[in-house]
Amino acid sequence: MKRFFLILVAMAALCAIESAKAQNLQLLYDTGRNCATSTVEMFRPDAGGSTFFFIDMDYSPKVVGAYWEISRELNFWQDSKMGWMSVHLEYDGGLNTTAGSFNNAWLAGLTYSGHSKDYCKTWSLSAMYKLIPGTVNAHGGRDVHNFQITGVWNINFAKGWCDFNGFADFWREARAWQNTSYIFIAEPQFWVNLYKIPGMEKVRLSIGGEVELSYNFVKPGFSAMPAVGLKWNFN
Repeated sequence: MKRFFLILVAMAALCAIESAKAQNLQLLYDTGRNCATSTVEMFRPDAGGSTFFFIDMDYSPKVVGAYWEISRELNFWQDSKMGWMSVHLEYDGGLNTTAGSFNNAWLAGLTYSGHSKDYCKTWSLSAMYKLIPGTVNAHGGRDVHNFQITGVWNINFAKGWCDFNGFADFWREARAWQNTSYIFIAEPQFWVNLYKIPGMEKVRLSIGGEVELSYNFVKPGFSAMPAVGLKWNFN
């Protein structure tokens, strides 16, 4: 737990930087792997669509891994009857001291998105072609052409006190070392927004956590890894 509190101090220092541009900063302690993960996350809509990215860094106690994902939704027709559909472009990649470099992945496809009238509920579903140039199948041949389906949701409820959000990915990626080609991962999160407490409106802190549910992601078969942590909201 000592490493958790050391990283917590670093998180507090980052939160004090007034020029920070991230939408939120998360610090989660993974009770299964006994390590901590920080996540910087940003989502920005604009007249031509929206941009989203996140950066994960794993600590044990030094940095042992980093993962980067950035996507762009192109939607110049937002006010038309087809405003619910956008063109999705994405890049994924990262490094790990144990697994080495993750394969670069380039994705392109279509996204369906929607929301409730008060925007307290939002969701999206993307179907994409996924190019993974470094993929090698069990026979030693290149197997770079793949697909991915991604769902994302956010529900704000209890008069703004709580958030239930997360994502789910299902994709094809030949992994000779795992003898598998299909992978699933979901990370549902639950947060209690402490800034709803009267007098704490400027303390943009949430407390909660997530459960990483996966199949053939890190190891063959199903696994569930809970994590607890804090989130600082910059908006």
